[in-house]
Amino acid sequence: MSDDNTIRIAVALIINDKGEMLTVRKRGTEAFMQPGGKIDAGETPIAALLRELDEELALKLAPEAFRPEGLHREKAANEPGMIVTAEAFSTFGAPDVAPRAEIAEYRWLPLFGDIDVKCAALSEHHLFPIARKRFAELESAE
Repeated sequence: MSDDNTIRIAVALIINDKGEMLTVRKRGTEAFMQPGGKIDAGETPIAALLRELDEELALKLAPEAFRPEGLHREKAANEPGMIVTAEAFSTFGAPDVAPRAEIAEYRWLPLFGDIDVKCAALSEHHLFPIARKRFAELESAE
């Protein structure tokens, strides 16, 4: 696919000790997804992620808190005909968040078992499996 239909984003897999991952839903949309957003020209993926977390959730984290989880491509949840190319980063914790900007709500969704809301394809097919693996690593280390 051409670059004309690709959106470059950075996303956070924020995993708590209950086996849940933080997700957000933007205003006027149905699908829950990981917090994050578009990478601006000249911006590194981690810098974009930190900026977006602050803008969307009033969340301030250090870049060292995150582990890179690779580049993932999937159909965009909210832009028909578009593809997202996502740089994913994971971290553990249960920070206090305050939805703002375009965020309508947030939810901690279970990594295992049924999820009772619609999730973005990127989350469902790529990011939840990574988060499950990371949580299992945390559990086996304890």
